[in-house]
Amino acid sequence: MNATLKNITAMLVFGSIGLFVRNIEIASSQIALVRGFIGAFVLFIAMICLHKTFNRQALIKNLRYLLIAGIAIGLNWIFLFQAYNYTTIATATLTYYLAPTFVVLLSPFVLKESLSTFKIICVVLSLLGMALVAGIFNDNQSGTNDFIGAIYGTCAALFYAIVILANKFFRNIAALDSSIAQLLLASIILLPYVIYQDNSWSMSGFSLLSLLILGVIHTGIAYLLYFSSLQTLPAQKVAIFSYLDPVTAIILSTVLLAEPMSISQWIGAILILGSLFASELIKKNN
Repeated sequence: MNATLKNITAMLVFGSIGLFVRNIEIASSQIALVRGFIGAFVLFIAMICLHKTFNRQALIKNLRYLLIAGIAIGLNWIFLFQAYNYTTIATATLTYYLAPTFVVLLSPFVLKESLSTFKIICVVLSLLGMALVAGIFNDNQSGTNDFIGAIYGTCAALFYAIVILANKFFRNIAALDSSIAQLLLASIILLPYVIYQDNSWSMSGFSLLSLLILGVIHTGIAYLLYFSSLQTLPAQKVAIFSYLDPVTAIILSTVLLAEPMSISQWIGAILILGSLFASELIKKNN
């Protein structure tokens, strides 16, 4: 499988996460815990099959940022899965896609990057799109649920932005090594919280199957395809392909689940994805 097909496949798989999370009957923190452990295990098996070994020195040198990323990944998943419980898959995914906006906002403080006027305009447009998608201007019960779900999705986006920023500080560490470490750390950090919550692990067979698919396919295999594709694909192509994720989620949400999107939410979706796409085009031309 070539790099382009790997990346596209990974994005399509990521876009279907909501469908499977909806069928899992345990708490969001429990789902995140299991997903991390299963994903790390699948990637570890892949490492063995590829005859690769851990670079312990690199792991130790990057431990601080691996811990930050691991904590952020765990919280990111919990908030995203909670978003699926309150609103449509499309709304949860679109608000989650504010992560690049948060990266732009935090970059001047974390990465010391300048914030241009055009970037500010894109940020404002994407935040306006979030308000429309969240149904802030609605006064019915459905709008309230969308708003709560959008808040969870936005929190997930913030923590994913932290993951992105933490990864920018990694030095001389293989993508496979860092991925396994981050997934394991996320689960280890979540474990005390899950134990403290003492939620039931009772699940139906279909729920258990959905959880296994989430861990094996949506985490282990999809992460492997995605990170291996980054080795040869240009950054701009990766950025463009990333839009397959929310587009897939929207199509699955509206077509398979018949989850409605109002006109204002469609406008919000265009503002969010359009502003991010415009930002990528400008970045490509600079």
